[in-house]
Amino acid sequence: MLSQLLADHAALHQALGFKFRTPGVLLRNFVAFAEHRGEHVITTATVHEWALQAPSPEQRRNRLLTVRRFALSLHAEDPRHEVPSADLFGRASRKRRTPYIYSPEEIRRLIDAARRLGPDDSIRSLTYATMFGLIAATGMRVSEAIAIRLHDVTDDGLIIAQTKFKKSRLLPLHTTTRRALDGYLATRLKAASQSDALFISHQGTPLAYPTVITVFLQIIRSIGLRGAPGSRGPRIHDLRHTFAVRSLEHCAHDSQAVARHITALSTYLGHAHVTDTYWYLQSTPELMAHMSEAGETLHRGVTA
Repeated sequence: MLSQLLADHAALHQALGFKFRTPGVLLRNFVAFAEHRGEHVITTATVHEWALQAPSPEQRRNRLLTVRRFALSLHAEDPRHEVPSADLFGRASRKRRTPYIYSPEEIRRLIDAARRLGPDDSIRSLTYATMFGLIAATGMRVSEAIAIRLHDVTDDGLIIAQTKFKKSRLLPLHTTTRRALDGYLATRLKAASQSDALFISHQGTPLAYPTVITVFLQIIRSIGLRGAPGSRGPRIHDLRHTFAVRSLEHCAHDSQAVARHITALSTYLGHAHVTDTYWYLQSTPELMAHMSEAGETLHRGVTA
C-alpha cells in the first residue's frame, strides 16, 4: 500500500516539473523498511528508527524531513498516517557549510590522479580527468557534465540543456579547455559505445552520478585532501565554488566592473537569480586584499 502511495506521490511531483531524485531514493528506502515490518501507514516510531540508521545528524534530519513531507501529504487524505515532528531530533542549527576553495596545484593533483585510474588501455582515466578538469574550468554542475551529449559540443562552446532551473545555456570555452576537450573527443569518438553521452565508462555506458561521486572521493582521499569515509572534506561541488571565486579574483577592481562581472558569472553558472551567485563567493586572501584596497581608496576620497 505504501509503495503505491509513494508511486502516486512521485508521479505528482514529476508532473509538476520536479526531478524528485534524492527524495525518491530516500522514500523508497523508507517504504521498503516500513513494509518489511508489515506496516501500511506511516508511524512516528518507524520514521524515528529508520532515520536513526543514517550516519550523521545532518543525514538523519534530512531523512526525517523527507518522510515528514510525504506524511503530511498522506495525512491530508488519511489521518491514520502520523506526521512526525520536525524537531524529532532537536532543533537544527542552520549553519551553512563552508565551501572548500581549491588551489590550482590541488586541481592539477586531482586531474593527474584521475589520469592514473585503471583499467589500462581504457577510456576511463581520460574520461574522469577530462570531466573533473571541465567542471573546474567552467564551474558547471556535475549533473550537467554527466548529461552532456556529443551533439552538445559545438564550435561556439558547450550547450548545457535543461538544467536545474529548466533553462539551457551556452558555455564558451577557453582555448586551453577546448584543446583538452578535443583531445578527449578524439578518443571518445573511437570508443565502442551505443550511447551519445559525452562522458562514458570503460564499458561504453553513460556515467551514473553515484559512480562519479564515488570515484571522486576515492581520488580526493588518495591525494590526501580528505580523510577516511565518513569524514568531511572537499566535495566535487566545491570545484564550482572555486571557479566562481577565482573568476571574481581576476575581475577588474572597481564597483561597476564587479557588478557587470557578477551578472555575467550568474548567467554562466546557470543561476535563476543573481542573488544565488552570492552563495558561491567565499573570502580568500586575494579578495580580502582587494576589498581592503577599495576601502582605503573610498576613505581617501571621502576625507580629501
